[in-house]
Amino acid sequence: MILETERLTLAPLTVDDAPLIYPFLSDAEVMSNLDQEPIEDPDEVAGRVAAQVDQMGAGDAAYWCIRHTMSGAFLGYCEFIDIDKRHDRAEIRFVVDRKGWGQGFGAEAVSALLAYGASSGLKSLVASTHVGDNRAEHLLQKLGFKAEGYLKGAVHRDGERRDRRLYALEL
Repeated sequence: MILETERLTLAPLTVDDAPLIYPFLSDAEVMSNLDQEPIEDPDEVAGRVAAQVDQMGAGDAAYWCIRHTMSGAFLGYCEFIDIDKRHDRAEIRFVVDRKGWGQGFGAEAVSALLAYGASSGLKSLVASTHVGDNRAEHLLQKLGFKAEGYLKGAVHRDGERRDRRLYALEL
């Protein structure tokens, strides 16, 4: 399902998108608030993208590439993972290229996913952030997510334990 907003086109991930995603996953600044360290090997990224495409085929997840509608520039990606059809819930995640930070692309893309999720029968979404990722926390709160939990030391990253905040939204 292709999703469109005023400025963005969100198209389902394909294996051909791996070269576009590699610069994100290898960028230390973009990856600084994610659970894993940057990936230096483009083949590892290609394998991950292929696995994600397989997950979409099985109905376990949905992944979209975010592009600027006018220029076609690749701006990031967003996803529903851990789709639980029995309870009509999923986890939502998003990443925007640092060149697009501060321009509202994340909010626009996530808003499109919220509308799509509601129209496709999802009743609730969860999201998590590393504590201190103020951009992501602000975006989630702006879109109606409520902080519902705190996981101390939940992520081991860069030789340290990081805390994670959990958010939820009823659709």
